[in-house]
Amino acid sequence: MRNALPRVGAACLALMLAGCAVGPDYAGPPRLDMPAHWSAKSASRRQTGTLDRWWLRLRDPLLNRLIEQAVEANPDVAKAKAAVREARATIQQTSAGLFPSVSGTASATDNKASSGSASAVVDSAPYTLHQGSFDSSWELDLFGGTQRNIEAAVRGAQSAEEDLRDSLVTLIGDVAAYYVDARGYQARIALAQRTSVSQRDTEKLTRSKYDAGSGNAVDLAKATAQAASTEANVPTYQAALAADIHRLGILLGRPPDGVASSMARSAPVPASRMPLPTGLPADLLMSRPDVASAERKLAQATAKIGAAEADRYPAVSLTGSVGTSALRAGDLAKYSSVSWSVGPSVTVPVFDAGKRLATVRIAEAQRDQAFATFHSTLLTAFEDVENALVSLSQERVRATKLTEAAKNYREAAKLSRSLFETGSASFIDVLDAERSLYSAEDSLIQSKVSAAKDYIALAKALGGGWTDPVDVSTPIIIDTNTGPHSREALK
Repeated sequence: MRNALPRVGAACLALMLAGCAVGPDYAGPPRLDMPAHWSAKSASRRQTGTLDRWWLRLRDPLLNRLIEQAVEANPDVAKAKAAVREARATIQQTSAGLFPSVSGTASATDNKASSGSASAVVDSAPYTLHQGSFDSSWELDLFGGTQRNIEAAVRGAQSAEEDLRDSLVTLIGDVAAYYVDARGYQARIALAQRTSVSQRDTEKLTRSKYDAGSGNAVDLAKATAQAASTEANVPTYQAALAADIHRLGILLGRPPDGVASSMARSAPVPASRMPLPTGLPADLLMSRPDVASAERKLAQATAKIGAAEADRYPAVSLTGSVGTSALRAGDLAKYSSVSWSVGPSVTVPVFDAGKRLATVRIAEAQRDQAFATFHSTLLTAFEDVENALVSLSQERVRATKLTEAAKNYREAAKLSRSLFETGSASFIDVLDAERSLYSAEDSLIQSKVSAAKDYIALAKALGGGWTDPVDVSTPIIIDTNTGPHSREALK
């Protein structure tokens, strides 16, 4: 028996030093069927370049400033930063399991003892007993359970960092989209106001003809109705513009009217002539933060299986204690008053009615759920890119046709008005030409907005966003006076 103990101890030490681990090892992102290229014709040739600060391609200085301010102050980004801090602290907390824990105690108690029978009780003199001790324990990670938990914590932190990047991608895309939408409504308001002025001029001309006896009441009523109908669009667009501006304020972490003054002056709808580098479908594994986060969560779930599996094996701990006691504090350090104990302990699971095995099965099922989530997220990423590519390509074709239509309707409206003034054309021709021109120009503005938003959607789908380092070390709330202090009355 004496010869066996050293061999067992040596075997345990060898296992610990060798880094023994149980459970499955994560072998990287699972291999899934991925398309070799994008199906959209516009992306048939791989575009090279980078998506860094893609919004600069829209060439709008105010948009650039709003995005930078949103990154600094948006509450969702602040929440994601706090999640990263939490995940990193979890690594530190879990890693502590690899090291011994040591605690110390000290006490001083007054004692008195009595002895004898009921008829004769003898009391000893009171005395003070001083005691001090240090206790330590260290659970050896023989089967890698702690290492698996650390592995899971590290992968959880990596997932949190990707979630932070995803929140930035979403935020930047949302700020850009609402900004473009707001500029579009400003352009539509200006168009409606210009058109209504022209239509009021037509109404005046029609009234003059009516007063002169060369017109009729029907034409006058139609002219008045068309101008009023166009003017009625302005309040609707104003309400939509206000909603977009309010949303921009919230995205920047401000009150709803926080950017109203910045957006008071109208500006053109942002547009870019530079194509985005679409890369290949396989690039989404690295470029899309939501895909990368889902893959890290899968790796984390795999590590948790090993942690659950390790709990089914024996646990070996080393415990030690050093204590001292004396009647006087000065005698505590004397050798004669010191006692100690040290030795290993082994805990072996014998029967738990399948509890530990069920924990492993739960972890395996959670790993499968993480895989399904990763697969679904990747497929959604493919869909987002394909949809954005098709929408952007077709919207550009539509914008070209609408530009041609607006040009011709503008010429038709000009000619029909001139002919009507000379009496060579009917008022119906003027009314129809003006109505068609307004509709074509309004549709053209909407098409420009849609093209810009499709461009933004493509950048988001490709994972483009903020690439500068993000400081996550500063908490949102900085506590003060956290040391020992008098407790104030609760409020």
